[in-house]
Amino acid sequence: MDYKKLADALFEAEKNRVQIDRLTDENPEMTVEDAYRVQLENVNRRLTNGEKLIGMKIGLTSQGMQKLLNVDVPDYGHLFANMILTDGQVCHVSELIQPKVEGELSFCLNKTLKGPGVTVADVYEATSYVVPSLEIVDSRIKDWKIKLQDTIADNGSSARFMVGSGMTPIEKVDMRLTGMTLEKNGELINSGTTAEVWGNPAAAVACLANMLAEFDIELKAGSIVMAGALTAAIPVGAGDVVTASFCGMGSVSAKFVK
Repeated sequence: MDYKKLADALFEAEKNRVQIDRLTDENPEMTVEDAYRVQLENVNRRLTNGEKLIGMKIGLTSQGMQKLLNVDVPDYGHLFANMILTDGQVCHVSELIQPKVEGELSFCLNKTLKGPGVTVADVYEATSYVVPSLEIVDSRIKDWKIKLQDTIADNGSSARFMVGSGMTPIEKVDMRLTGMTLEKNGELINSGTTAEVWGNPAAAVACLANMLAEFDIELKAGSIVMAGALTAAIPVGAGDVVTASFCGMGSVSAKFVK
């Protein structure tokens, strides 16, 4: 399998904001490992081009997102500095293709985590604080009709992300029972609790650290780790405002403009 050729197709699709056919249609033999190797081709391209890696994301950790994409295992992607938005900053949909928004928690690490064998307790020890976040996902694959291997190759369908200004020490957060509401233009669209994410979002972070060990990648101290959406993603367009509010932790909002 020509990993570089597949990575080139995704890179050009993102650059030119066009949709392409599923990679798995022409490569039905593509495995999950193959898909991560395609992802890493573009990660290394971005690093070579001078982009800065600032974190990682694990996705498909809740039933809502797994049902939406008809998968039953998590995936991950890389987060770069040019993907982050500050709380309240506008997001230009003209830079994207078919964006959707998710509400989730981000972990800010003060200690490096490297699998295998990372536990939930290790994640608690390595986390300075957690913050309300929005992930703006986007797919370069036509009409979001993706298989697991397609979204993995496409860097976990990542595009932009936003972290809130409220920083809460992890020991002050009930990782099972903290509620979240996701509103669009003032209307409640989805709600859930942090238990939706593998029973505890810290367990998702531990899972990510252990998954990354296959490619000798670590979650570095000082990085941001997004633990996965609590509920299904919602589509957005120019003029929309999306807010994720976490009980006792504050909220984070993004406005979408043309």
